[in-house]
Amino acid sequence: MTWDDSSPYLPRLAETHLTAVMSAQPVAVVMGARQTGKSTLIAHTDATAGMLRLTLDDLDTRTQALRDPEGLVSRADRMVIDEVQRAPDVLIAIKRDVDRDRRPGRFVLTGSANLLAMKPVQESLAGRASYVSLWPLARRERLGLGAAGNWQALFETPPAQWRELLASHNDPRVEWQQIVRQSNYPPVAVGNFTADQQADWLQGYLDTLLSRDVSELSAISKPLDLLRLMRAACTALGQPEHQAAWAQTTGLTTSTVSRWTDLLEVTYQLLRVPAYNVNRTSRLTRKPKLYWSDTAMALHLAGYPAPTGAHLENLVLNDLQAWCASRSQRPVVHHWRTATQVEVDFVVEMPSGAVLPIEVKATSAPGVSDTRGLRAFLDEYQDIAVGGLLLHGGDDVLTLGRGIVAVPWWKIV
Repeated sequence: MTWDDSSPYLPRLAETHLTAVMSAQPVAVVMGARQTGKSTLIAHTDATAGMLRLTLDDLDTRTQALRDPEGLVSRADRMVIDEVQRAPDVLIAIKRDVDRDRRPGRFVLTGSANLLAMKPVQESLAGRASYVSLWPLARRERLGLGAAGNWQALFETPPAQWRELLASHNDPRVEWQQIVRQSNYPPVAVGNFTADQQADWLQGYLDTLLSRDVSELSAISKPLDLLRLMRAACTALGQPEHQAAWAQTTGLTTSTVSRWTDLLEVTYQLLRVPAYNVNRTSRLTRKPKLYWSDTAMALHLAGYPAPTGAHLENLVLNDLQAWCASRSQRPVVHHWRTATQVEVDFVVEMPSGAVLPIEVKATSAPGVSDTRGLRAFLDEYQDIAVGGLLLHGGDDVLTLGRGIVAVPWWKIV
């Protein structure tokens, strides 16, 4: 099986991470939703040159993988196996093979589901594999820059210098409403689709996801019921997870909603942002907030005529996810909400323990009143917070006191 490499290639932030993983581990696993560019990334990574490439989307290859996984694995000394979740026993055969020969860079696997969270997958390749997550294109990847936002600079620069740092960036201004309407799946991005063409592509993606991909992972007799749940989730972007309310809205049982919500997360559609629950003086909520992996798909599912501020939050989160996933020492994105409903949209926690609280406002004229959550967070965590960031839809970089800086979203994302 060969890959079609004729489409334009947009450099990916994950490429450096994949190369580093292949230099250290026998197995590299690239995971992400379908059509995020996993196979294209691998084809354009120098470290994979000369490797045999197989895909379990091919019927003959999948048949051998199911009947004789050891024979499949023995076909070459170094190989790429695409969509490995379709035959999980291949992982057991790979484990046995790399236990005999642990040279780095022997296998590169891709999966359109999170192998670590799939119940049918009994082998995680612990100690033998490292994992690379690939999300839809970040905005700066879509621009051909092979990068995500300037998050690292905020941790390395004191807040008193943020205004000077960010004001010096000559990023072109862009309206966030325009950006969140654009799907960041690579085939759409490189295809320069019209709005109608994009809508047709997104619907085709959903049809395939519902009719084939999720049915291979879980017994779903009525895919349209799952579609109703997806639509309910996309009307609640940025809100705490409320499965009981979704069950009432969709007519599904709460157990079904719980199982299918997990399935949507495993297939990289739904994003759960866990609560930051380092409790010091305030009682905190522990429910995750929910977002979607692609803002245009979220709009398509919800049927909204125009994006809302929650879609701008989602755009920021998507960029944070791409940045976090590209790092070997991985930051974690949380949200923070007290029992009295004081909240911060995102809290980025570095492995060192340093945190950056981020509030996202669609307004073009931010003021001190928009910093209530940031000020409350900084009061409690001033010893570990590097400052407070307010991303907004306007043009100006403003200092709003107490280490809080308001920045146009497009200067960061």
